[in-house]
Amino acid sequence: MEDNLFQVLRERSTDRLSEVFLSEPEGRSLTYSECFRMSGQYAQALQECGVQEGDRVLVKVPKSTDAVALYLACLQFGVIYVPLNPLSTPDETNYFITDAEPSLVVCSDEDTMKIPVRSETIGKESSSLNKLASSLPALDIVTKRANSDVAAMLYTSGTTGKPKGAMLTHRGLIENARALHEIWGFRSNDVLLHCLPIFHVHGLFVALHCAMLSAAEVIFLQKFTVSSVIDALPKATVMMGVPTHYVRLTEDKNFDHALCHHMRLFTSGSAPMSQHVHKAFNDVTGQQILERYGMTEAGIITSNPLAGERIAGTVGFALPSMDLRITKGNTLCASGETGTVEIRGDHLFSGYWRQADQTAESFRDDGFFITGDIGSLDTQGRLSLEGRVHDMIISGGENIYPKEIELRLDALESIKESAIVGLPHPDLGEAVTAFIITEGIFSEAKVRDRLTAHIASFKQPKKYVTVDALPRNSMGKIQKNRLREEYSSLFSSH
Repeated sequence: MEDNLFQVLRERSTDRLSEVFLSEPEGRSLTYSECFRMSGQYAQALQECGVQEGDRVLVKVPKSTDAVALYLACLQFGVIYVPLNPLSTPDETNYFITDAEPSLVVCSDEDTMKIPVRSETIGKESSSLNKLASSLPALDIVTKRANSDVAAMLYTSGTTGKPKGAMLTHRGLIENARALHEIWGFRSNDVLLHCLPIFHVHGLFVALHCAMLSAAEVIFLQKFTVSSVIDALPKATVMMGVPTHYVRLTEDKNFDHALCHHMRLFTSGSAPMSQHVHKAFNDVTGQQILERYGMTEAGIITSNPLAGERIAGTVGFALPSMDLRITKGNTLCASGETGTVEIRGDHLFSGYWRQADQTAESFRDDGFFITGDIGSLDTQGRLSLEGRVHDMIISGGENIYPKEIELRLDALESIKESAIVGLPHPDLGEAVTAFIITEGIFSEAKVRDRLTAHIASFKQPKKYVTVDALPRNSMGKIQKNRLREEYSSLFSSH
């Protein structure tokens, strides 16, 4: 097997180099040949900047074709690509720089923060790295890498502490890409609608790698907007999104069955999707969203089937060559029993950057990684998630999983979306609290009556807090830590 991810991606386009790779609706289009030439020029530029094999290159730039070419250049040259959210604050950026110790930081011309190491800019013809790269011949040689060498390092969200750098290997990224490409049926005549950011696993690896393994076209939107997606959909065959994208689309009168009838696949990930959203999308389009489950440390772990039943509220089956089990303590759980999701396979990351203790704590002696997610497997091996270990609420000595309550609330006609959080309580330790977005007429008494038949009294929310919107990160995940912080004193007077 090839050991450098770049080599794998480039070889799959050998017979299609003149075909369009990245097309921007209001900008230029790049063929595969042009993109690989750009990546070769950027690889030469990295060398000119003093970057050496195995160094980290930290990249904090808006989404662009140049950013994609720079990512490929890092793979080709054998350096570790470290993408950051371009909205990272100076304090956050300085933490990442201090931790990753990059030999080069690449940012946009609009970024005014002072960088304590060598920095260059990309994004415009006048940007320093653009100018340097355009003056150089394209490097054609691909640096040989061991399959255990780190290709990229992505920082985890840090909701339970300081962000950790997850080291992703060439082998892990290759294995995950090949598995997804096969089970999702990608082909050369696919056109992928790309409206995701490219500093996360979803947009950078899952979306781009699947398309590149077929040398397929990618409609490269700068960001998600309802209007831009609706305009681009008639040319696409596949769209990858997050639940928030699909909620906003189904609310637009121009998004309908006729617009989507030619699409072969809509996937959703990065955050759980409610059954309400699944149903609303199916009602509007006649299609079912394919939901899957993944994380920074492992790429995509499970997927609902391309051909076969997709059950709303579940995230499907483990990918090929991937082991998955549910445990409680040191005991293997039976079908239907809730416990911690653990996984093993070549797709896994190699550890947390310079955090040997945290890496060791995250793995079992037999190589299984402890995901921190709570779930259960049915008799067919289909995974349903209940939430995160850290989201579990302990109220009056009872363990409560928020997902169970959220699913019941989201199914009610008066509730559009919910988030269940445990808040400090003087008597119970933590009190179950429901943050809800309502639609129509909401009656707390009626909601309690409806829940009584399905949920034990100790799991019932002690308070309902109506909000206009739930706080989310850039990938659409609800930030429950922000709710905990903002409403930490809600029960202090009781």
